[in-house]
Amino acid sequence: MTTSPATEPAAPPPRARLEHRVPVRVRHYWKLLATCVAVVVALVVVAGKVRIAPIVTSQAAGKHDEVVENIDGTVDLFDATVAHTVTITYTEADYQRMFDEYMETGEKEYVRVDATVDGTLIRDVGVRLKGNSTLSGVTHEGRTRSLFEDRGGQGGPGGRPGMPEGGFPGMPEGGFPQMPGGGEGGNQGGGRGGPGGMMGGGFGRASLDSAKPEELPWLISFDEFAEGRRYQGRSEVAVRVSGMGGGTTVVNEALSLAVAAAAQQPTQRYAYTALQVNGRPVKARLLVEHPDEDFADSLGNGVLYKSLATGQFTYQGADPTEYEDDFKQVNNKGSHDLAPVIDLVKWANEASDADFDAQLADHVDVASFARYLALQNLLLNFDDMSGPGKNYYLWYDLDTKKFKVISWDHNLTFSGSATAGPHDTMSMGGGMGGFPGGGGDFQLPEGMELPEGFTPPGGGRGGMMGGNKLKERFLASGAFKKAYEDAYRELYQKIYADKAAEKALDQIAATLNTVRGADAAAVKTDVDKLRATVRQRAEALAKDTVIKG
Repeated sequence: MTTSPATEPAAPPPRARLEHRVPVRVRHYWKLLATCVAVVVALVVVAGKVRIAPIVTSQAAGKHDEVVENIDGTVDLFDATVAHTVTITYTEADYQRMFDEYMETGEKEYVRVDATVDGTLIRDVGVRLKGNSTLSGVTHEGRTRSLFEDRGGQGGPGGRPGMPEGGFPGMPEGGFPQMPGGGEGGNQGGGRGGPGGMMGGGFGRASLDSAKPEELPWLISFDEFAEGRRYQGRSEVAVRVSGMGGGTTVVNEALSLAVAAAAQQPTQRYAYTALQVNGRPVKARLLVEHPDEDFADSLGNGVLYKSLATGQFTYQGADPTEYEDDFKQVNNKGSHDLAPVIDLVKWANEASDADFDAQLADHVDVASFARYLALQNLLLNFDDMSGPGKNYYLWYDLDTKKFKVISWDHNLTFSGSATAGPHDTMSMGGGMGGFPGGGGDFQLPEGMELPEGFTPPGGGRGGMMGGNKLKERFLASGAFKKAYEDAYRELYQKIYADKAAEKALDQIAATLNTVRGADAAAVKTDVDKLRATVRQRAEALAKDTVIKG
């Protein structure tokens, strides 16, 4: 019997071979996997160009660095009745390198210094230049840095034109004339297009020279080179310079801060100190609490945003990177971003008049805002949130979801007309319409012509660099007139009628005269001039119909 050979099993078709190479679990759940892949692809296609903003609710994630060292010192740094002392020492090479960098790029780098504050030595403290228009006419080794240099000659941030090489046609040699209240000698701003006030010397203040560091504006940082270090709970302190309303002693800023505190408005603390830098002559200077993360913590549960001098209160889309020249977030970084500010700017610029009146209280603490605006008028501050320096902070309360405006930088207060009324526009130098904050269009000196297409920085209403839609619309609306005038009367009573301003000025003068490095003659001149302004303001407002009620 013959048997047939064993038959070879037939080879599976190609598709079957591929299926057997896929794991069993995958074959069982292939429909679910396919659905997931389809969903991912759909999300990429549909939302690929949409900016996703993370929403983080953890407060811990937004807190600043942990305090690892808090230096007690010997006396409260911001006890305004005490004459303080601050000594700073650094290597000359570091200082020169820092200033060279600033003159070249505009970047304000920190210098590592040793600081002795009221007898307490603190090593490795950071010190850098502070200010924008303040530094617009600073000189270094004979060279002046123009306010327009940061704008890159023919063009600057945001496409804003800068100062043409050699200045504008018709510009007076050495710049514009000195603005009222500036230092001696007229145009001390020097340099290209540099008046003592507008494009060179920093709005009416005397020129600044790197060879005299004891006279420069500084920001002192205790934690720049020592993370987590504080001095009496503070990480930063500002050393202020003079403006138009307070002379070299800056008594106007000290008085403004004292008055704001007496009126129970959110403000910064201050004190006078004898400042000595690298063994140079001692100079009496004003120290002011800087609105840093620690200052923000003192305000409550919220986010603090600084308005930048280069900014414009205009809507530029939902992308936060478009507002790098407009606002800087101070605290709670990581847990929150600029979204609330962007929403406020968009709404304030685009809401109809009816919606603005009806919905303002949903966005802003109306009573607080009325008091802020009333205070700026009472203090004759043309350089507030609508001024050329955009000097204000926005505080976003996370509990109420509303904003408050925090005042900052008062060295140009008491520089306008003492007879200005509650509804008058504050202006530089006592009513110079057409200059920053003057409420009019920028007026060129006779014979001067701007290049075709040139727009003054900031543009807009309120002068060369003034204007703020939120403030303008609030004051223009009849819906908030009563809130503003009620706040104005209340603050007038405290500041002028009850003589809080004069009493504070007496205390400031008494303390300042005990500070080493203070010029007694200058103190008397500045205090007497400011006292006259305060009294004139009190008398003029007493006759106003708003005050009479």
